[in-house]
Amino acid sequence: MIAYLKLLRWPNLIFIALSLILIKFSFFEEFGATITLNAFGYALLILATLCIAASGYVINDIYDIQADKINKPKKLIVGNKISEKNANNLFITLNVIGVAIGFYLANLLGKPAFVAIFIFSSALLYLYASYLKQIPVLGNILISFLVAFVVLLPAVFDLFPSITPQNKKIQSLLFSILLDYAVFAFLVNLLREMVKDQEDTKGDYNAGIKTLPIVLGHSRTNKVIFATGILPIAAMVYYIYNYLFENTFLVIYSLLFILAPLLYFQVRIWEAKKKNDYTHLSLMLKIILFFGLISFGFYQFLL
Repeated sequence: MIAYLKLLRWPNLIFIALSLILIKFSFFEEFGATITLNAFGYALLILATLCIAASGYVINDIYDIQADKINKPKKLIVGNKISEKNANNLFITLNVIGVAIGFYLANLLGKPAFVAIFIFSSALLYLYASYLKQIPVLGNILISFLVAFVVLLPAVFDLFPSITPQNKKIQSLLFSILLDYAVFAFLVNLLREMVKDQEDTKGDYNAGIKTLPIVLGHSRTNKVIFATGILPIAAMVYYIYNYLFENTFLVIYSLLFILAPLLYFQVRIWEAKKKNDYTHLSLMLKIILFFGLISFGFYQFLL
């Protein structure tokens, strides 16, 4: 059981569920948004999202067996603690459950085309693991896009179906804020994906995966990551100055838990060389993303 939980990246799944819960109950409700899904319907949306995300982790580990034998031999699960056949069965089962729930929700909302979101996401995760991951940068962008889209799911299923001429202004405002968070999630996760490529270069090279550091080398890739890191920093400075400046708590929170760690990351990535350096920076970006997304929970105390 423990091996299966590790395969499914249970801490990541909890983080996804927490983010979605905070968006609905500490963000939408505090702004008085007109919502579509009741608690049960929203729970189904979370479950479907978790199933598709978990299936992505499984299929990624299946295709990464050769690379992981070198990159993280002590943490190798598929082919070691869980057979490849069982992992494939789990991947299929999770996708069937996720798409089935998505189909039910889409029809419940009278928007049957919405099921394509789950089908498309599942297909992209499979393509990423089996092929697109081998294309420098493209795979990083794709997986970061899917992470960002998780933030927008509540807007698609909860806000969009309830838009009327009377509430269009507030619904649009909430979507705009969610979009800002999604862009932040995209940029931070893009940085992390590139850092993870730096971390896993040896195994990826032996598995024939052409990531950015294999094509450009560690030093040049560090510079690419540094240049990309300027974007979320610039965005945070702009956001703090234009939208948060009157709220002392949010300004201090953003400076301490998001902006300062990003600046620290920029300093460290410039001189990073060893695998441990990249492991540390990858964890740092994960923490930044966590503190960024849980800020949805503050609205109930600030409004």
